[in-house]
Amino acid sequence: MAMAAILTSASGEPITPDRVNKLPATERTAWQAYLARSQTNAQADLAALRAELLTFGMTNALRAPSGGDFRLPADVDDHWYASTAASNLAHTILSYQTPSGGWSKHTAYAKGPRQPGMQWSSQHEPGQRPHYVATFDNRATTAELDFLADVWLATKREDCRAGFLKGLNFILAAQFPNGGWPQVYPIEGGYHDDVTLNDDAMTHILTLLQAVTHREPRFAFLDETVRRQAATALEAGIRCVLKMQVRQQDKLTVWCAQHDALTLRPAAARKMEPVALSGMESAGMLKFLMSITNPAPDIVLAVESGLAWLESAKITGLSRTRQEGRTIFITDTNSTQVYWARFYNLTNSQPVFPGRDGVVYDSFAAMAARNPLGYDYLSTQPGSLLKNGQRQWRKMLATQSAK
Repeated sequence: MAMAAILTSASGEPITPDRVNKLPATERTAWQAYLARSQTNAQADLAALRAELLTFGMTNALRAPSGGDFRLPADVDDHWYASTAASNLAHTILSYQTPSGGWSKHTAYAKGPRQPGMQWSSQHEPGQRPHYVATFDNRATTAELDFLADVWLATKREDCRAGFLKGLNFILAAQFPNGGWPQVYPIEGGYHDDVTLNDDAMTHILTLLQAVTHREPRFAFLDETVRRQAATALEAGIRCVLKMQVRQQDKLTVWCAQHDALTLRPAAARKMEPVALSGMESAGMLKFLMSITNPAPDIVLAVESGLAWLESAKITGLSRTRQEGRTIFITDTNSTQVYWARFYNLTNSQPVFPGRDGVVYDSFAAMAARNPLGYDYLSTQPGSLLKNGQRQWRKMLATQSAK
């Protein structure tokens, strides 16, 4: 049976007072303040819900309706944001903004606005420990903020402007002292406290902050003080990204899906998310770094190293097909398709395929034979970055050096 060794590391270590108190004195105060701020925001979210229950004479909170990820139809144009449909959606989205300023995930906005006494999240039962109350997972929070900004540009609605500002302040409050962001804020423990690149969470935040600092028209309502705050957060986030880039034998490679919040070392999450280099999330982060105009030498080095790693990490000789209702990948020496694995061994960059059984296999076939699928184990997405993205990157660098 083809099987790789299980990759180990500090798996989802939460940010605790005990861990923070062991930090050097130069770092400790900022992290202690972060913990206090997170706790204050968590208490504010809970207090607001309890106040609603008291006002409406309710014993138990209602669970928010569960739905898919928040996505707009592909055919939406600029005029749509002034439509009645967009107006109603904006009203619903604003109703689900938490008191601390973020949004949960998998909320069924199609079922209308949040009702009094209803949780902001569908991800936990009423009375149970809060879970994903507000998050950056699955584009949550950043997607809602993009939408509100677009509606404001089309309508100049004050509530959309105010909701965006509240959400931007949420992003600023959620940023770690070292520049990273957790998956969930206020922090809730476990791997959710890690600096999270998984599903491009941190990349989406950086992209939004970059758009704000570039003065896109949909952010015209922001004043200079807010723009400077966003620019500072963006700079700190980029510094954190550069620090997290993994080295193998003193050679820069790419990133992992999670990095420990305090140490920035690679970390594990769920059973099928071990400590491993990430092909997909790293491609997303590289695409963001390549969008930075006049990049500093350390950013250029990070990008060039990452592109070289992606080139070396190509997987060929596979074809994608359907078998018994499952999407699988089979050996096919005639295939011209190029893939990248979601995960690669941290020390030698060989592709690995973690199963939901907690075992990390060295082939897709071995993993698929013993596990349910439903996870993006292989992707062609990095290919466009190596082809078109790299061409544009080289052109930008050439233009910069010619000045």
